[in-house]
Amino acid sequence: MKYQKQFDELKDLVLANKGPEDIESRVVISLHKNFPNYNWVGVYRLEGQNLVLGAFQGKPTVHTRIPVGTGVCGSAALSQKTEVVPDVDADARYLACSLETRSEIVVPIVKGGAFWGEIDIDSDEPNAFKPDDIEFLEAVARLVAERL
Repeated sequence: MKYQKQFDELKDLVLANKGPEDIESRVVISLHKNFPNYNWVGVYRLEGQNLVLGAFQGKPTVHTRIPVGTGVCGSAALSQKTEVVPDVDADARYLACSLETRSEIVVPIVKGGAFWGEIDIDSDEPNAFKPDDIEFLEAVARLVAERL
């Protein structure tokens, strides 16, 4: 994996956690700090039929509660598959958080076959999320799911 060093550092942080909220915080802080093109990083948790924003790094957002099925995040919740949006202006599902955002990736966190939440990342660069990012972030989501 291209980002093995970053994954190993993140794994150490996650293993030293004090619970789900601590895991969320450690993950978003590490991703935001270590990947300069990850301009906004957050974790949404499933609560009923809504995705509720937990820990995040970046500019504040009005999207603190997203109904399942709404936007890119809600679509990922339904499909339980990673959603990559290379150009947010070309995807009608995108819920605008920042005028600077150009691309987005949403990676589901699935525990025991059930959707738990997701990692949502926005970038100010178009087409910022490459196959290496997808592989890395899906590994991070699996690690988080194992530790919940």
